[in-house]
Amino acid sequence: MTSQKYKLLHLNKSNNHQYQHPDSKILEKVLNPHPDADYVVTLNCPEFTSICPVTGQPDFAHIIIDYLPKNYLVESKSLKLYLTAFRNHGAFHEDCTMKIAKDLQKLLDPKWFRIGAIGILEAEFQLTYSTKAKILPKDSLLKNMIFQIIKVGDNRPWN
Repeated sequence: MTSQKYKLLHLNKSNNHQYQHPDSKILEKVLNPHPDADYVVTLNCPEFTSICPVTGQPDFAHIIIDYLPKNYLVESKSLKLYLTAFRNHGAFHEDCTMKIAKDLQKLLDPKWFRIGAIGILEAEFQLTYSTKAKILPKDSLLKNMIFQIIKVGDNRPWN
């Protein structure tokens, strides 16, 4: 599959364009090569940043996206550009997480979708929150994400 077949805006392009605002139009999709199979796509963004709307300081999080594709997959470079567009966006991580979830669900219409974010609140604490949509297939091994506040110290999940 080539980008010409899909007329993609980002794949195979050498530009290093940075978007200033997270717009769902940045996201692109490609056909699922195995629509007859149920499989989980997991996407990790361990260095997600946005701007705190109160302090104006950068907030950091680890975003994890899981979905069971139906007819489409998200094109990964467009997702990277979309997620990095949040760097100058003033919003709490809960708001960013919900925007990402809604935009991806609208784009892909997956069989099942879950997004989780581990936001670093302070040097010693992190907050985990998640949302899921549609019903998890009975044969899936995925479990619900746990809502929790845990002490981090040097044991961050991405170390």
